[in-house]
Amino acid sequence: MDDQVVLALREFAARIDAYDALPGPAVAEVRIGSETVPLRAPVVQALGEALRSYQDPRDRGTCDHCGGPRLDDNFVCADCGQPSGVFGQLLRERAARFESPDALPGI
Repeated sequence: MDDQVVLALREFAARIDAYDALPGPAVAEVRIGSETVPLRAPVVQALGEALRSYQDPRDRGTCDHCGGPRLDDNFVCADCGQPSGVFGQLLRERAARFESPDALPGI
């Protein structure tokens, strides 16, 4: 696992470094296990931007009811159990109009 992270970081740095004709000195180092990856200023800046813009593919927003961040694939909140978003609104509207078969006239 550590080797994959070191390789990814080295490849990331190489992609950024390719745009500088005269590379400057390293301004930071990242140590992963026994490996150290030196990073120049443009790489540190690009890494910071990449980290800030990363969005986890499991992130489906926040719950409309409790504000929790754990919505499942069906947009049901793992914290409060309520459906969220347009899907949740549709479910609540349908549930509000539901009549039990026992309550229907003539049965």
